Amino acid sequence: MAHKFIDEIEPGQTIDDIYMVKEPILRSTTKGDLYIAMFLCDRTGQLNGRMWQATETVYNSLPKPGFIHIQGRSELYQNNLQVVVNNIGIVDAGKVCIEDFLARTDKDTKQMFEEIKKILGGIKNRQVKALVGEFLADTELMEKFCTAPAAAALHHSYIGGLLEHTHNMLRVAVAILPLYPEVQGDLVLTGILIHDIGKTEELSYDMAFSYTDSGQLIGHIAKSYLLLHQKAEALAAEGTKIDDAILDALGHIVLSHHGKYEFGSPKLPATPEAFMVNYIDDLDAKINQVTAAIDNEPGDSNWTGYRKPLETRLYRKRIE
Repeated sequence: MAHKFIDEIEPGQTIDDIYMVKEPILRSTTKGDLYIAMFLCDRTGQLNGRMWQATETVYNSLPKPGFIHIQGRSELYQNNLQVVVNNIGIVDAGKVCIEDFLARTDKDTKQMFEEIKKILGGIKNRQVKALVGEFLADTELMEKFCTAPAAAALHHSYIGGLLEHTHNMLRVAVAILPLYPEVQGDLVLTGILIHDIGKTEELSYDMAFSYTDSGQLIGHIAKSYLLLHQKAEALAAEGTKIDDAILDALGHIVLSHHGKYEFGSPKLPATPEAFMVNYIDDLDAKINQVTAAIDNEPGDSNWTGYRKPLETRLYRKRIE
């Protein structure tokens, strides 16, 4: 039987298929009955799953993450599609086609990477150019850069998502930098390349999108900052010294690109270049979240359900 992908599920359907289970949690109802809340995923998206009248034995048997064969039924709950699971069977990861379960960019990764290198090739400052070249020459790092998601869940959360996010940001920067000649373009372009480069170490994406232990402990902002200085030290060892002012300017972009302390930013933007990278980053992330939510909402309502990260419902009707 062909796999029923998440984006094909509609309310009121009987579900008897294999899905990746992610982040299962054992909870209690107000009456004290146990139930399992989980995400059911494949490469087309994820849905909330609920198993009522659950037991600790069933919960403890679940892979975290891994594959399960479920039997249940889809339904709308508060205008959001979910799956009520009646039965669960554990499935050996070796018996599934992993390509069916990991979402990936629909864009050409080789073409995006070539365009990124072309844009960065326009950098004029000799030291900044050398620093960018040191990153691009790291074959292992670039392979991870072209494969990693940009996030575990919120935006560009698919294989190749980090590459796509960076590519989009660079294209936006190229388009708007001529409008702001006082902004140092070399720093903006380099800051965009390295602002999320630590996600190559922060995120795990061999089975499901999650965080590595190191990613949880250190985080991608600190890892990106460390990678910047490691590349500068490697250049210095080869005889190319990067000025402290350049490293501070780029380090500040990395440390401030989330924009606000409450968003996990160690510093607030304090340079034109940092502000530009912050706003371009937020723009691309938000538009990706919005369009994905609109495209993946089941049913034909003009409005999506409430999206907590965006703090709103989204209007879906297009003006032709």
